[in-house]
Amino acid sequence: MSFKILFETLLIGLLLTQISLEGATTRDSADSSFRVGYAKQDITPKAAMPMWGYGARHDMLSTGVLHPLYAKAIVIQAGKDKVALVGLDLGRGPTQAMTQKIREAISERAGIEHVMISGSHTHHGPCVELLDHKGFGKGKFDAAVAYNKKLPDLIIQAILEADQSAQAARIGVTKKNVSLNRNRHTKRQPKAVDPMLAIIRFDAAQGAREGKPIAVLVNFAAHPVMTDGKILKFSADYPGFLEDKVESELDAGCVFMQGASGDLSVNAPAGVKGPQAFGEHLAKLVLEMSAATKTETPKKPSIQGRVDRFRFKSRVDFSNPLIVYSYGEAFFPELIRCFSRELLEGVPPELNTILLNKKIALVGGSGEFFCNHANRLKERSYVAHTLFFGYCNDHYLYFPTIEAVSESGYGADPAVSPVEVGAGEKMMNRALINIYTMAGKIAAEQ
Repeated sequence: MSFKILFETLLIGLLLTQISLEGATTRDSADSSFRVGYAKQDITPKAAMPMWGYGARHDMLSTGVLHPLYAKAIVIQAGKDKVALVGLDLGRGPTQAMTQKIREAISERAGIEHVMISGSHTHHGPCVELLDHKGFGKGKFDAAVAYNKKLPDLIIQAILEADQSAQAARIGVTKKNVSLNRNRHTKRQPKAVDPMLAIIRFDAAQGAREGKPIAVLVNFAAHPVMTDGKILKFSADYPGFLEDKVESELDAGCVFMQGASGDLSVNAPAGVKGPQAFGEHLAKLVLEMSAATKTETPKKPSIQGRVDRFRFKSRVDFSNPLIVYSYGEAFFPELIRCFSRELLEGVPPELNTILLNKKIALVGGSGEFFCNHANRLKERSYVAHTLFFGYCNDHYLYFPTIEAVSESGYGADPAVSPVEVGAGEKMMNRALINIYTMAGKIAAEQ
């Protein structure tokens, strides 16, 4: 046998071995089951506490409820692998400590190893950062501290109930470009927006409700700030009204997952005013898309996931007491102490990448990403569908694009975007590598 033939034989053998190993780790055999469950849990605070979202409120306490707040969970199972997708009627995702507690509980109690928990970014939710330490919340905001201790358990309960209700399911995705958001930051024309309204519909595959929806996941990007900031009452803003309408019409769950809305606000059509009208306008589109969605049982169901943690330099020196004091005056001291201590060694965002059935990529970042991060990720991701979830598994303020930083302005300046310039691009590149690695298009890193 010549050296060339021997070399080619060995190379083919190595490639076949790699393919075999990669196939074994994805657990996507044809006889794997595909199951989906849905549940929700009321997370509306029962006591008065500081509200999240507007610095001008400082530490003013809430005075009641306009619209209840929920944690809504979809658990997807493919073979032995599971992922939980959770939408929160909160301004942000859970804190790093909360997320860790949730991960450990659902892994131990339900074997769920992947989780993406996104806040809708309503500015009428509670402040979830306050801690049980003097000067960080304890003694002054004890109701908020108690709520924040309880919140992870409520989210865990929603996830476990969704897992317990899982049933054989079908899945379908529909996307539609709409003109319902606008760029509030850039002065460049044409202004970048993310026009995609996307839904994932999960149907029962058998039983009395065969062909009926279990739940619909909705992905759209626009700041939920339609409720008057002077109103000190909890509200889910437009996403809550969207979910209410879809759930009542379909007799199924509806989970809103906010997109890359860092520089996007609502662009309501003529005659549509206020959060309820806009939410219900979106809901009508979602219902039309749901009716047109064809669902099917995946031939080779699979769930692959990866969590990447970063440590970026901060453009703000949070070890400087004068700077921390200034932030405390702009917001309120206890909140800033809780937040700034996480950033003493840099900004530590988390990136979650899930590839579902080798066709649907779900990417979540723990902050307010500008829309072109999501747009470019979708353009470069050669899978059938790519969805981006913002405010996911923690929150580290704004992640502007490099060119947005060059323009300066709110959302791009260090005051509310302390992360180093280019951090968002690095995270999206990592997500893209993850997607292609999971899809078997790029060799796994050793």
